Amino acid sequence: MAGFQCPYCYMAMPLSKDTTNIQYPSFNNTNGLRKVQLVGEPPFYESDDSCLEITFYKCPNCRQYAIKAKGIGEMVENVNTTIRPLSSAKRFPDYIPAAIRQDYEEACAIVSLSPKASATLSRRCLQGIIRDFWGITKPTLNKEIDELKDKIPVDLWSSIDALRQLGNIGAHMEKDTNIIVDIDSNEANFLIKLIELLMKEWYINREERKKLFSDIISINQTKQSTRKNSE
Repeated sequence: MAGFQCPYCYMAMPLSKDTTNIQYPSFNNTNGLRKVQLVGEPPFYESDDSCLEITFYKCPNCRQYAIKAKGIGEMVENVNTTIRPLSSAKRFPDYIPAAIRQDYEEACAIVSLSPKASATLSRRCLQGIIRDFWGITKPTLNKEIDELKDKIPVDLWSSIDALRQLGNIGAHMEKDTNIIVDIDSNEANFLIKLIELLMKEWYINREERKKLFSDIISINQTKQSTRKNSE
């Protein structure tokens, strides 16, 4: 069964009449256009008028609404956006510095509107992570990444350096102003995914490891205390 992951609590929920409602508002039809689908056939619409497919998702766990809009028809075919929440940013724990989380959330919020600016924010976020997590501070991000080279796997280092270079496209104009190098939203999203991976593998895994070690030591101390008391 098809499902949808709530962007607020991350629960996977089934798509049903209790969790999903789809409307088709248009300019010429106040009642909206109706989606029609015959068995074994692709869906079609009652009119060739342009309309929006507005999908409401209601999470049965946290009761939050997610809303997506998709254009159908020539006049609105370029519409494909999430109305609520305003971005796809994941909620990361407070032990990740606020400045890093803010840059990440802003990169997510503008990834469709301005992929170049999103890539620049991902670059800034990367620099904040390297300085905070690794304690590496150099005059430039390039030198900070060079310092990181012997501390992480080669493939991860190469991806991080590529993020830096792609972020530079948004941050700096080409020497020849007639040359335009664009970053599309799909490419900017890959940079966001790398930032998410770094926060998961570095910050979250470190905290989970600390908690696991602490729990094991605590269990052992309790057991050893019980043994001594029973002797």
